Amino acid sequence: MSRRVRQKCSHSKEKDQTNISSETLDSGCLNCATICAVDWTTLLDDTVIQLFSYLNYRDRASLASTCRTFRLLGSLPCLWGSLDLRSHKFDTAAAISLSSRCKNLQRLKFHAAGSADAIVSLQARALREISGDFCRDITDAALSVIAARHEMLESVHLGPDACERISSDAIKALAYCCPRLTRLWMSGIREVNGDAINALAKHCRQLKDVGLVESDNIDEVALGNLSSIKFLSVAGTRNLKWGSVAQVWSRLPHLAGLDVSRTDVNLSAVTRFLSSSQNLKVLLALNCPVFEGEVDRNTMHYQKGRILLTFFDDMFKGVASLFNDNSKNVTDMLQYCRKLKSRDKNLDEIVVWIEWVISHSLLRIAENNLKEFDEFWLTQGAAVLLSLLQSSQEEVQERAATAVATFVVVDDENATVDCQRAEAILRGDGIRLLLNLARSCQEGLQSEAAKGIANLSIDSKVAKAIAENGGINILANLAKSMNRLVAEEAAGGLWNLSVGDEHKGAIAEAGGINALVDLLFKWPSSTDGLLERATGALANLGADEKCSMEVAMAGGIHALVMLARTCKVEGVQEQAARALANLAAHGDSNSNNAAIGQEAGALEALVQLTYSQNEGVRQEAAGALWNLSFDDKNREIISAAGGIEALVALAQSSSSASQGLQERAAGALWGLSVSETNSIAIGRQGGIAPLIALARSDIEDVHETAAGALWNLAFYRDNALRIVLDEGVQPLVHLCSSSISKMARFMAALALVYMFDGRIDADVPVGPLPSSQGIPKTPNIDGIGRMALKHVEEFVISFYDPQTFYAAAASLVPTALAQIAEAIRIPEAGHLRCSATEIDRFVRMLRDPSSILKSCSAFALLQFTMPGGRHAMHHSGLLRNACAPRVLRAAAAASTAPIQAKIFAKIVLRNLEHHHEVSR
Repeated sequence: MSRRVRQKCSHSKEKDQTNISSETLDSGCLNCATICAVDWTTLLDDTVIQLFSYLNYRDRASLASTCRTFRLLGSLPCLWGSLDLRSHKFDTAAAISLSSRCKNLQRLKFHAAGSADAIVSLQARALREISGDFCRDITDAALSVIAARHEMLESVHLGPDACERISSDAIKALAYCCPRLTRLWMSGIREVNGDAINALAKHCRQLKDVGLVESDNIDEVALGNLSSIKFLSVAGTRNLKWGSVAQVWSRLPHLAGLDVSRTDVNLSAVTRFLSSSQNLKVLLALNCPVFEGEVDRNTMHYQKGRILLTFFDDMFKGVASLFNDNSKNVTDMLQYCRKLKSRDKNLDEIVVWIEWVISHSLLRIAENNLKEFDEFWLTQGAAVLLSLLQSSQEEVQERAATAVATFVVVDDENATVDCQRAEAILRGDGIRLLLNLARSCQEGLQSEAAKGIANLSIDSKVAKAIAENGGINILANLAKSMNRLVAEEAAGGLWNLSVGDEHKGAIAEAGGINALVDLLFKWPSSTDGLLERATGALANLGADEKCSMEVAMAGGIHALVMLARTCKVEGVQEQAARALANLAAHGDSNSNNAAIGQEAGALEALVQLTYSQNEGVRQEAAGALWNLSFDDKNREIISAAGGIEALVALAQSSSSASQGLQERAAGALWGLSVSETNSIAIGRQGGIAPLIALARSDIEDVHETAAGALWNLAFYRDNALRIVLDEGVQPLVHLCSSSISKMARFMAALALVYMFDGRIDADVPVGPLPSSQGIPKTPNIDGIGRMALKHVEEFVISFYDPQTFYAAAASLVPTALAQIAEAIRIPEAGHLRCSATEIDRFVRMLRDPSSILKSCSAFALLQFTMPGGRHAMHHSGLLRNACAPRVLRAAAAASTAPIQAKIFAKIVLRNLEHHHEVSR
């Protein structure tokens, strides 16, 4: 029952544990053998400090608490110059606990939701840079207090989410309190008025880089007063008056880089910028529909020493034109610039800024997922992203990795990737680049790289490359991270890689199963994204028999049952139920089926999940109950927990549901109907009518499963009569005659012979009878039975070849019978298991004067006893206990029996002899 599953994206950041050896640095994790071999008390102080530098602040504090020496070394200012708190819960209490170490803190990254107020409690008065994401909740008051307490601030970056609650008042507070400000970058501020901009111009005389992106209203004339700025971005900003903008901004004396991407800038403004700006070197106009509609790309001429970067020009060549050397043949100009030995400081600044703004715009364009950019992504967009993955700026690398993860997905709901885009990343050596970032000790890079690897692995070719380049080991290690968001993305990668059978063994060998199970215990139920990914991966792995045993040994059954019982998130419920279904699907080959039933509340929880409002949850819960019902004890517990009533209701409501839900609802009722008590209860609670409706389905899997359930139910007289009264004979006859599935035809034929082997004829009252639908009916049992058995006879004859059969009857060579047996074998029938009473009934049919019943029963016993069938030995023993060999020999020798009945009986005898020899 393994199926392809979906995967989602998310965020994260920080640092992972590594060792000091170069081998460990390459792998990105501590090697157990190395840990055991090191005498930590003898390490040099410099080595310990290096070790501390690889840890996030929580792990750093934990290691520092182990001894006095480590406490001293772990508090050194050089280790606390930078903090990335984006993936950690950062509140006032956490800030106070860190404050003694943060006197020299200069750089801080934080997750703004709930953290902005805590920054003040760090008492980091020397703070130079702050960078916050998820900034929707930051208010003017919070930002003003941060500015007032940190007068040394030089860089403020809030985004890429919109700063909806920040206004011009907070910008004025920054201007008044932080005169050393050199960089200000904010996203989604609704209005930036002239007073705020003029305050920046007056008080922040060193301000060089301003980004006011995706805003609704900016005083563009006031921006012309920022005479110190060298770089300006208004990407995505609306309502700019480009006539006055071009006139005012062109006079900015130091402006070297201008980004107007994703705006409605026009050709006239672009021409004015390029011709009139005194020091402008770079103008970015990516995805500017008005400009692109007006410009004649063949006649557009640029001023010497100035470049215009657009989607319709080669961006690498554009950057190359900044240099006067022989770099025109370089394919990746950004990478070339990074490697230059003699670097011009001004050009270096420009290239760093270009990387920054391009990474922002490409991420936004990837998020919009517009079809019109297909050509751009394939011709140069993917190559640009791969170049940005190699940037010296960590933030640019993160955004590039996120953009890679985003632009390859064309349908997130159905986990569909664009194969051409994914393979463009593969051809450009992107897998190696992403895996290198995933090995980083920076948790932000780990998370975003793992996200990219996860989404790309949906493509089978890329998944193979990931596995071949050691990606499975990397993801398995990242899944052990104490950073929840890193572990979440790694679990997503393992989820996608475990879809097929190719990588399941490698995931288990890399320790992925233990890591995934540990995640279910480690993180609270509120972390639904992580839990859904981890349970989804375990569900896929559970479809493999060997892996399913490892999941059980790792405690996975208990963890999954816990989620099924307590978690209220539908995605997690669905994957937990699917995982339990797959773990229980291996029959007698392991004990998982019984083990799940023995977990307290497991079956009761699955029964309750069939009432979920989410169809996926109902489907997977029914699938789990279907598999679990193969265990005798489980069947009774499911029934006692109200499972019959729940599944009948599910089948009744499934007429417009998905194929999967219909099949599983019918399958669960089929599994429960093995018990006589359950079978009768299903009939009495109205389960027959919906099964008949499902038997009418054109979908093979659905009507085959419904036929199996009706076969079981028809064994009992009352149920057989209800099938007749509910007009179920005609659908069964149709299946017996016309289904593509041999199994559906076989089981429909068996249901019909159960119904019309003489059991119900004498017991049907003369008067009208109520059906299970409450409508009085007077059936013509004899007429219906003759018609039904005629179709059963045609079904049996369809396996009959006169020439072969008569030759086999005249021959004494055993191979003739073996050839017929293989020719008429239905492989799936080997999975069916009959009880002693069912076998006795088939034996009685062999004695029946009806040639149709003789032939059909002999054909059924042939299928049940074929060597290689899962339950062939079981059926062979039941037949011997019922003295069937004597009856079979009589049937094979009867002069009045049809030739096919004789041959079938002989094959059954041959099968019994085979099993007898094997069991000796």
